[in-house]
Amino acid sequence: MSKGFFQVPVAVNEPVKSYAPGSPEREEVLKQYRKYYKSKTEVPLYIGEHEVSVGDTKPISPPHDHKHIIGHYYLAEAEQIDAAIETALQARPAWAALTWEQRAAIFLKAAELLAGPYRAKINAATMIGQSKTVHQAEIDSACELIDFLRFNVEFMSQIYSEQPDSSEGIWNRVEYRSLEGFVYAITPFNFTAIAGNLPSSAAMMGNVVLWKPSSTQMFSAKVIMDVFKEAGVPPGVINMVAGNSAMISEKALTHPDFAGIHFTGSTEVFNSLWKQIGDNIGTYKTYPRIVGETGGKDFIIAHPTANARQVATAITRGAFEFQGQKCSAASRIYLPESKAEKTLEYLKADLASIKPPGTPEDMSNFVSSVIDQKSFDKLAGYIDRAKKDKKAEVIAGGGYNKSKGYFIEPTVILTTDPNYVTMETELFGPVVTVYVYKDKDWSEALKLVDTTSEYALTGAVFSGDRYAIDEATKVLENCAGNFYINDKPTGAVVGQQPFGGARGSGTNDKAGSAQNLMRWVSPRLIKETFVSPEDYRYPFLG
Repeated sequence: MSKGFFQVPVAVNEPVKSYAPGSPEREEVLKQYRKYYKSKTEVPLYIGEHEVSVGDTKPISPPHDHKHIIGHYYLAEAEQIDAAIETALQARPAWAALTWEQRAAIFLKAAELLAGPYRAKINAATMIGQSKTVHQAEIDSACELIDFLRFNVEFMSQIYSEQPDSSEGIWNRVEYRSLEGFVYAITPFNFTAIAGNLPSSAAMMGNVVLWKPSSTQMFSAKVIMDVFKEAGVPPGVINMVAGNSAMISEKALTHPDFAGIHFTGSTEVFNSLWKQIGDNIGTYKTYPRIVGETGGKDFIIAHPTANARQVATAITRGAFEFQGQKCSAASRIYLPESKAEKTLEYLKADLASIKPPGTPEDMSNFVSSVIDQKSFDKLAGYIDRAKKDKKAEVIAGGGYNKSKGYFIEPTVILTTDPNYVTMETELFGPVVTVYVYKDKDWSEALKLVDTTSEYALTGAVFSGDRYAIDEATKVLENCAGNFYINDKPTGAVVGQQPFGGARGSGTNDKAGSAQNLMRWVSPRLIKETFVSPEDYRYPFLG
């Protein structure tokens, strides 16, 4: 058997296709969209080599046309979760022992499948199941997931190549073992790329995974599993289940072989899972790795020297793309009094030019629906509250309708209270709140940004004054894991802007970087001495 120090293909970011009228990719994705829309898709449980299609089901409906059913997904019972965990553990020895270049090849093939024959499928599934425009689906479910797979392979090779120095007569080396047990991956609805990355990044490092996607992301989750299977991920390495979240987590977190959790979702849920892990710490064979990216209340603050047109564009894109359903979406805005009127004029003009929310099939739509009725009702409630409160005013948008889809208009609230409820509460929708500060209070406004929210995920400063930028960078160092200068606080690119935040926003383990992959290995140092001593006496003994 040949050996070698293998160099993986250099990772480059997948080019984003335009989907301009008349382009071949536009026609292909619309054809796939309509095919999916007219068919019925069944999403089974994936347990080892078995696709389990027995038991209770729940319907899958597009949020923008919630009365239309495009398929069903199956719900696991407790015994099926037990089976999935045991199947993963049975698959672990062979998978962990597989040489790393073979694992790398599998996920590089998955990236190529997504870039080619599965591109229209993953985009169309995301457009239908999560109501993303074609542009949002392309940068997420195609490009970002491809980037995760390619760059993670490169990061994996870099990790393995990091070796200690050796002194004369000895050889020190480090092997990066998979964790002893299984990894539990819990993924959100809003990014198909995250749904694919959380289980695959752990699996790439030799781990076996129990994966629970969001119930509102099941359609594109099936496409991900189709890709993994075709790429050659062995049965049992990634097991996908759906069902009662509390039951699945209880099964996973009380198992002695639970070795880690890879999570993206709400802060409240992550806190609950962390507590469960702590309560069960005596059960486990090893201390579990806890990796989570959670909530955000992301900000834009403009200095008096900021360009009002640029700030307005950053708000429109940062707050309202994908209906504000991004962990990084701009949600609270701080404008200087001297630039507020002009910035808000530009912002209102932007919103006036955007069509009412509609189906992603109509590619002239900039926004579509929020994910489900629960989200719709929550957002409508906050909008209604702002319309009544004396400290708040809805200055743009404010309309909503759920008769066909869960449509919320992009909405701008202006408040006189920097601690108004929508300045502090994560809404996760197309609602942004603006507070105007006096120009002379710039430094105080920075402190306000830092102390207003429990979260610390993303944030942005706009300024033409380098001293002001430096001050903001220092004062706001702890309230944004990803900090943007003269740019919107969304759109982190794998390999360029590793993503994650601290405080109430998670463990800041930076998805899309080697730091994250290091959490899924357990290093073992091996020291070999070539000529062993035969006399215990040291020279100092005389």
